[in-house]
Amino acid sequence: MKRRDFLKSSTAAMAGTMLLPSIVPSTVFGKNAPSNKINVAQIGFGRIAMTHDLAETLPFDEARVIAVADLDADRAIKGKQFIEDYYSKKSGSKTAVDVRSYGDYREMLLRKDVDAVIISTPDHWHAQPAIEAALAGKDVYLQKPTSLTIAEGRMLSDVVKRKGIILQMGTQQRAMPQFRIAAELVRNGRIGKLHTVKIGLPGDPSGPEAAQMPVPKNLNYEMWLGSTPEIYYTEIRVHPQNSLTDRPGWLRCEQFGAGMITGWGQHHFDAAAWGMDTEYTGPVSVNAMAQFPKSGLWNVHGDFIAVAEYLNGVTMITSGGFPNGIRYEGSEGWIFVSRGDYSATASDPVSKSKSSKAFDASDPRILNSVINENEIHLYNINNQHGNWLECIKTRKEPISPVEKGHRACSICLITHISMKLGRKLQWNPVSELFVNDEEANKMLSRSQRFPYGTSYITVK
Repeated sequence: MKRRDFLKSSTAAMAGTMLLPSIVPSTVFGKNAPSNKINVAQIGFGRIAMTHDLAETLPFDEARVIAVADLDADRAIKGKQFIEDYYSKKSGSKTAVDVRSYGDYREMLLRKDVDAVIISTPDHWHAQPAIEAALAGKDVYLQKPTSLTIAEGRMLSDVVKRKGIILQMGTQQRAMPQFRIAAELVRNGRIGKLHTVKIGLPGDPSGPEAAQMPVPKNLNYEMWLGSTPEIYYTEIRVHPQNSLTDRPGWLRCEQFGAGMITGWGQHHFDAAAWGMDTEYTGPVSVNAMAQFPKSGLWNVHGDFIAVAEYLNGVTMITSGGFPNGIRYEGSEGWIFVSRGDYSATASDPVSKSKSSKAFDASDPRILNSVINENEIHLYNINNQHGNWLECIKTRKEPISPVEKGHRACSICLITHISMKLGRKLQWNPVSELFVNDEEANKMLSRSQRFPYGTSYITVK
C-alpha cells in the first residue's frame, strides 16, 4: 500500500472510533500549551524566594513552577501554598497547579519533568545544588554569591560549561538600566581614560551571645549545616521560625558566608567589571584591612577598606566610607551609579532629584551622551528572571552567565582572604592562585564535612 493511501485509510478508521472536538483550545497547541512551558522547581523558600525570585518568575507565562524544596518542613509547606495561591488567583481555579514539596532537593532533581531550578538557599548551599542540578541536566538560576571558595566556583563554572546548561546569576543590577548605561558610557570613553573605581560597601555589626536551643522538629538542622562544621543550634544563627521576611542570622556568620563582601560585594564587583571590561579576569593584587568582632555570635567583617590593582592600570578601592554604589573616575570626569529610584523612561513619575542619587556625573552632559551605532553597546534586558527563561528557550548566553559570576565572586573571596590575613596579596587571575603564598592558597578551598559538599560530588 502506498503511503498516501495508508494515511487516508488510517485517518478514516480513526474518525470512526474517536470523537474529535470541532474546536481545540489554544492552550493545547498554542504558545501556552503545557508542552511549551518551562517546568521550574524552587530550592529554598525564604525571604529572597518569596519576595524576589518567585515573585519575578511566576508572572511569566512560559514558566510553570511545579515543586519546592526546603530543609525546614514549615517553609516547604508555605512555599507550596504560596505558589498554588498565585496560580489560583491568576487562573481563577483552585486546582490550577499541584505543587509538590520536598524536604531534600536531591529527590526533586530526579524528576524528569523538572526543566530548571531556582536556588535561593543560604550561601553555603549555593555551589553544591547548582552543580548537582547541572549534572542532572537542569538549567539554573542561582542567587549570589556564586560560591564560598574559589575552588568550588571554578568547579561549578566548568561543569555548567561542559553540560551546556543555562545558568543565570542573580546579579540583577545588570537589569537596572542605570548600571548598563554607566558601563556603556565608561566603555565608550565618555569620562576619558578610566583610572580609579570607588565602591561603597558597608560592613555588618557584631551580634549578641546566643545560648543553645532545641532544634525545631520541622528543621533538618544536620543537613542545613551541610558541609560546614557541626555547631549547636540557636535560632538567630539560622532563620526566624515565625517570619519569612526578616533578615536571617546566618548572613552574619562566617561559617555560612563571608558577610557584606560577598552579600552585596558580588553585585557591585560584577557591575564594576562591566564598566571596566574585566568580566573574565580579575585583579593582580588585593590589599584589605577589616575590623572583626571580638565576641558574639555574628563574626563577619565590619568596617573595612580594600585596594585592588588591575593589569590595565585601574585601581579599585572598596570601603564603607564611600556612598553605597560605584564611582568610575577617568581623566575627563566621573560617573556615579547605584540602586535607587532612577528610571530610564520619560513616563516615570520619579523626580530628577531622586534619580540623580542613583545616577550622577561630574558633568550632566555625560549622562545625556548618545551611544552611537558604531560604538560599544552592552547586553540590554529589563528583567533578570525573564532573560533567564528566554535563554532557556533559545539556548543563548544569559546576561549574567556563570563564568562572569565566578569572576565577580572571586574578587569578593580573595578580598576576604586578604582581610583575614591582614596583608597585601598578589593574585594570578589566569591560574586563579596567589603568587608565592602557600598560606593564602590554602584558603582557596574549605574542608567539607562528609557527606556534604562539592568534594563528594562525582562529576562524570
